Amino acid sequence: MANTNLQFKTNYVVDSKIEPFYKGGKVQISKDEKYIFCTCGSRVNVLEISTGKIVHSVEHEDQEDITSFALSFDDEMLVTASRALLLKQWDWKQAQCTRSWRAIHTVPVASMTFDSTSTLLATGGCDGTIKLWDVVKQYCTHNLKGSSGVVHLVQFHPDISKLQLFSSSLDCGIRLWDLSTSKCVCVLQSHYSAVTSLSFSPDGDTMVSSGRDKICTVWDLKTKKAKRTVPVYEAVEGVVLLPEDEDLSLIGVKSKDMHFITAGSKGELRVWEASTARCVYAQTLGSSLSASSEEEEEKDDDPRGLTHLLHLPTSSRLATVTAEHNIVLYQLPALTTQQQFVGYNDEVLDVKFLGKGDSHIVVATNSSQLKVFELLTNSCQILYGHTDTVLSLDVFKKGFLFASCAKDRSVRVWKMDSDSGQVHCVAQGSNHANAVGSITCSRMKASFVVSGSQDCTVKVWDLPADLSSTGAEIQQLTPRATEKAHDKDVNSVAVSPNDKLLASGSQDRTAKLWSLAGEGSIGLLGVFKGHRRGVWAVCFSPVDQVLATSSADGTTKLWSLQDFSCLKTFEGHDASVLKVVFVSRGTQLLTSGSDGLVKLWTIKTNECVKTLDAHQDKVWGLHGTQKDNKMVTGSADSNITVWVDVTEVELAEEQAKQEDQILKQQELSNLLHEKKYLKALGLAISLDQPHTVLNVIKALRQVENSHELLKKTLLKLRVDQKESLLRYCVVWNTNARNCQNAQAVLQVLLTHLPPEELLQYQGARAHLEGLIPYTERHMLRIGNLLQASMFLNYMWQKMRVAGAPASMGQDEDMDTTPLAQPSFMIDKEKGMGSDGEEKQDGDDSDGDDSDGGQDEDANCPDKEEEGDEEVSATNKSTTNNGGTANGKGAKTNGNHHSESEESSEEEDPEEMDQTTVKGVKCLPVSSALQCEPSAS
Repeated sequence: MANTNLQFKTNYVVDSKIEPFYKGGKVQISKDEKYIFCTCGSRVNVLEISTGKIVHSVEHEDQEDITSFALSFDDEMLVTASRALLLKQWDWKQAQCTRSWRAIHTVPVASMTFDSTSTLLATGGCDGTIKLWDVVKQYCTHNLKGSSGVVHLVQFHPDISKLQLFSSSLDCGIRLWDLSTSKCVCVLQSHYSAVTSLSFSPDGDTMVSSGRDKICTVWDLKTKKAKRTVPVYEAVEGVVLLPEDEDLSLIGVKSKDMHFITAGSKGELRVWEASTARCVYAQTLGSSLSASSEEEEEKDDDPRGLTHLLHLPTSSRLATVTAEHNIVLYQLPALTTQQQFVGYNDEVLDVKFLGKGDSHIVVATNSSQLKVFELLTNSCQILYGHTDTVLSLDVFKKGFLFASCAKDRSVRVWKMDSDSGQVHCVAQGSNHANAVGSITCSRMKASFVVSGSQDCTVKVWDLPADLSSTGAEIQQLTPRATEKAHDKDVNSVAVSPNDKLLASGSQDRTAKLWSLAGEGSIGLLGVFKGHRRGVWAVCFSPVDQVLATSSADGTTKLWSLQDFSCLKTFEGHDASVLKVVFVSRGTQLLTSGSDGLVKLWTIKTNECVKTLDAHQDKVWGLHGTQKDNKMVTGSADSNITVWVDVTEVELAEEQAKQEDQILKQQELSNLLHEKKYLKALGLAISLDQPHTVLNVIKALRQVENSHELLKKTLLKLRVDQKESLLRYCVVWNTNARNCQNAQAVLQVLLTHLPPEELLQYQGARAHLEGLIPYTERHMLRIGNLLQASMFLNYMWQKMRVAGAPASMGQDEDMDTTPLAQPSFMIDKEKGMGSDGEEKQDGDDSDGDDSDGGQDEDANCPDKEEEGDEEVSATNKSTTNNGGTANGKGAKTNGNHHSESEESSEEEDPEEMDQTTVKGVKCLPVSSALQCEPSAS
């Protein structure tokens, strides 16, 4: 089936993400021209132009949408205004709010700007007032009233010494405010619709204003009158005066007269000569854009319309923002497109790798445009051609040709230039009667594409042989074969690796296998039945005669192409499985579902190896690279995620970790052997091995003068190591076997460390509280043990006083009286039995009847015969011992002790009834001593 040495994949991690960063609103570029600032809901995102990555982001804690923001001229301060009427000042590089204050506006702030000194901030509110703030001294300096309606534009005169502020509101006039008197000097009336932008000449004497009334006005600020009104025939959103000291002949600037450039609803940049009101240059949007009808071009809400125009004077560039939230950078003087960034993708419906070494991805979003991203910079090309939402994509084997299909009932083939990376449409076909929902390309060479439609048909389109040549004209495709394939929408089509078979999956719950061998038709070979709901995706195995299908019933199935039987079923998704692809040379599957999850399956074991969770909505797009080391997913949450296979990396890390552990364990053993306990303890703690630390503590406590050594060693540890040790002690203390070691460590820590230091440890209070109940339990057990040991001590003392009986090795019938063991032997040989052997833990000599209740006569068979007579004889003959040598049930009389013997004892035990001690019935001393069987 596959190479046995093949390494199964075990995990993917996120390599990069393309996520929404701009959803409309203000856009500003930093003075150093390195960053783009743009609003996205309750956040202001900072995009690095060189990499296309979001490098910083500031967000209001109250999650209120940001209505406006302004970046200071020195790029140091960022101030945001939210719907909660709060103004916040940010250190945006650290994403920290340095100051927050209440806006005096009664309604949200609509516009904001800084002056050129970065000390004054102007805010225009929806209440018709303008307020100026000294951001250094932190107070409101001006409250300008007089505007009618929302103040949507505020801008300082570039010459700050003039102390002038321009504003515009719903009355369409441009108000000029003198900040020294806080009065409106004049109202510049020219526009009949909202004024959208202002641009000043370098000397500050001329200003150009643009409006949605399709005119631009040139103002003389000395006389405060309009010099020229220029009709531009489109709603203008942005205007920029072009620099006079640059050669801009490539865009029609021939004379030294003033020229300005406009951006508006038509989506074009156009250059105008102010003195003649003539358009000297209009940007060409490309042949693919000409497909749109003239009616669409006249619409003011055209998705290609431009909403902002910004000038980057240092790098001589222009930046535009489109109605679809795309930011495009153009290089002067030729206005060539330099970079494009997509601020918001809407729902991602499909995504595929593209280009040499899978350097690009092509994305179908919920729009008629295709987007081609360069993964290295996130720069994007926007491809126009389809007139309705693009639904599906597929890429030919070499990666430079790809096909798309859309709701406009058409299919298109696109080609990427291998050198420049530019993409253009080379062929199109439109014969379907309904939306085309799926498309697949031939696998061997770029010879045909197959499309499946909501009209229930499948069409095979042959591609022309000269498709590889770059031509300006788009070639028309006609279908080679058309077949009514299913009873409902065709959701997915796939071509086998040898280009001879076609599989289709439908909403009618079936998948079908077709032959592509015929010239003019496709033939049905078999039907795969078993799914309980519609089939979303079909995919051929690259190595086996197997087809994979995924369905809305939450399952993925493997089918045999020989007999159309179901071989395996994979269950794990909680909702529809939308995509399935083979990886690891056909031995594993990747599936994506409506639950936002991507799952990795091993076919042989039916096991889900890994579940990847990085999306919040349906994962429509899933594709792997040719090298099989990466994959890309696209979701309805507008996020595109590139994943990289880290199986080998994790395996190498695990092996390196194991080797490092082995080396450290060896080093630890060496340190213990060399009795370098401090280093051993530090190493064990760094390994985070509590059991090893416990072994070191045990080794420490077994050496001579262990208490001092333990104290000295523990106090030399670092603070973090002591913290870990305290944490370990809490666990050790729960086990009776380890509690003594834990208590020894705690005794050192708690007696030699100040409480202030202990309380600084993470979770110290909880640790110390956890120690108390177990410590109390240990103390109670030790107390009980101590009481029991005192009872044994009492018994031992009585045995010492009475003296040990004579040896039991002699025959009971012999007429000899056993001699008492001298008392000095007892003093000298404490813990020794009457036969001179050392008593073991299990010996019965401590008075514990450990023989399971067995009658001691079993060991002394000659004892039963003489009863009371033997007892009295023994008492008489061994008066000095004060006890019996033998005799079952004989009582020891403490009154028979001689005075000389009592005086020779170290301690006279308290006289008490020897039958009971503290309410416990005592066994006779004789029963505490094991009798040896008499010699026969």
